Amino acid sequence: MKELAELFWIFAKMGAVTFGGGYAMLPIIQREIVEKRQWATEAEVMDYYAIGQCTPGIIAVNTSTFIGYKRKGIAGGFTATFGFVFPSLVIITIIAAFLQNFAHISYVAHAFNGIRACVCALILDAVIKLGKKSVIDKWCAVICVVITLLSVFTSLSPVILVVLAAVAGISIKNIQKMQGEKK
Repeated sequence: MKELAELFWIFAKMGAVTFGGGYAMLPIIQREIVEKRQWATEAEVMDYYAIGQCTPGIIAVNTSTFIGYKRKGIAGGFTATFGFVFPSLVIITIIAAFLQNFAHISYVAHAFNGIRACVCALILDAVIKLGKKSVIDKWCAVICVVITLLSVFTSLSPVILVVLAAVAGISIKNIQKMQGEKK
C-alpha cells in the first residue's frame, strides 16, 4: 500500500506541474522515473513512449500506466494513471468554471502565449534527448528522417508511421543478418 501511495503521489506531482499536453510531460517523466528513481530504464521509457503513441489516449498518461504496472501490477497501473490525471481533473474543472470570466483580459491572453512558447521548447528538448538515445546508427537516422518527412508532409496516422518504422527496423536487421551469414 505504501508503494501505491508513492506511485500516486509521484505521478500526481508530475501531473500537477506539467503543462502543454503529453509531449511536454515527457522530459519530466524522464527526469523523475529514469534519473531520480530508476523505476525504469531509458530504453523501457522510450518503448513506453512508442507504445503510448500507438494506443488511444495521451502519451504521458499511457506511459504512467505502463510504469505503474511495471512497479505494482494492475493496481499500480491504475494508481499511477489516476495520480497523473487527478491534478488535471481538478485544475480543468476550476479553469472551466472561471475561464470565460477572465479570457478577455490581456494578461491572461499573454500568459497563454508565453505558456505555448514554453511548451514548444519543452517538446523540442524531449525530441533532442530521445533522438540522441534512439538514433544509434545510420539506418536509424534514415528511418527517423523518412518518418519525419512522412509525418510532416502527409496525413498518415501516427500508428501507421510507427508500424512502418517497426517494419523498416526489422527488415534492415534481417537484411544485415543475411548479409553477415553470406560472408
